[in-house]
Amino acid sequence: MSERTIVEIHALETTAAANLNRDDTGSPKTMEYGGVTRARVSSQAWKRPIRRMFDDLLDPQDLGIRSKKVVDILSKRIIALDESLADEASELAEAVLSKGAGIKLTAPRKKKGTEDQEDNRLNQSSYLLFLGKRQYDALAQLAVDTRKESSDLKEAQTAIGKMKKQIKQIIKDDKAIDVALFGRMVADDTDLNVDAASQFANAFSVQAVDTESDFYTAVDDEKKASDDDDENGGDSGAAMLGEIEFNAATYYRFADVDANRLFDTLGDVDATAKAIGALVKAFVMSMPQGKSTTFAQGTLPDLVVVNVRDTQAVNMSGAFLTPVKPDYVENATKALVKRAQEMDKVYGVAPVKTWVVRIGDATKSADALAEPVSLQQLVDGVEETVASRLSQE
Repeated sequence: MSERTIVEIHALETTAAANLNRDDTGSPKTMEYGGVTRARVSSQAWKRPIRRMFDDLLDPQDLGIRSKKVVDILSKRIIALDESLADEASELAEAVLSKGAGIKLTAPRKKKGTEDQEDNRLNQSSYLLFLGKRQYDALAQLAVDTRKESSDLKEAQTAIGKMKKQIKQIIKDDKAIDVALFGRMVADDTDLNVDAASQFANAFSVQAVDTESDFYTAVDDEKKASDDDDENGGDSGAAMLGEIEFNAATYYRFADVDANRLFDTLGDVDATAKAIGALVKAFVMSMPQGKSTTFAQGTLPDLVVVNVRDTQAVNMSGAFLTPVKPDYVENATKALVKRAQEMDKVYGVAPVKTWVVRIGDATKSADALAEPVSLQQLVDGVEETVASRLSQE
């Protein structure tokens, strides 16, 4: 038996009018596939709501923070440990991050209209740094301890600058679950990088999709037809006009996670299994929030198929190279099942275990892959299978 444990998640999800992920012009993102235009949602647009959902599924202390405001974050943790260092916290934080970790810090760009005003904002990293909360706590403790052992701030900064190996080791020991899943790139020092244990594909529509446009108006509540003293001569029409583009589609979504790689980073079987269970649940329940107040696109998948393989992850996007015809969910389900069965037969990549979560009669052909279960049964089954396989290594 192969020692590899790869968990892959497939989903079919339908949204009505929505603009989940906009391009630089405000239009819903699209792609050309199979000779037609498809709706598309970037992997980044769906990963963010997944990460945000982790706050409800996992211990927040086991997660990371992705931000440029690293000095501000570390300063607040230093003050939380010792309020007497409030006036020196930012200098100590800069010493730890810059002199110790080797992270380049720069002054934030000034906002328009503030050129002649004093800017009290703290220095930032030049890129988004993804660092575990426990790492921030450990770095803050190091700064506080070093300051207590020094006669003044300058001596403490010098001492911190000589602790590069210790500081970098704290960062390397990062066990934050989302950092391990999604990876970290540190431009200033590749030794601090973390390879992502998961991969996310761009979601795309299984059918050809045309972008439509919604022309809207907003009326002034206080404006009356009798008003004749304004520039519109008493016009009681709209005070504002606008246009929003949208589409409607059935999306194929895919992601996978290498349980072995995640275990290498986290170093704990139960933590790894729990992290993958949380990823599966968040993948299913999350939704990008683009224009959500306008379209309320709070849907859930029609079909979810989760496989555990000991070979490699298999993206089933080829099932939809030929655009499916109405009924989209039913025909997309049949295409997905057919593709999965052919892949397993031809390439010998049959899953070790498969779970199916589905709703409605349109997805009943997926029963050929596995007996349908609830989402919680799926999550529990994935965690149990991952933990059992990792424990056998």
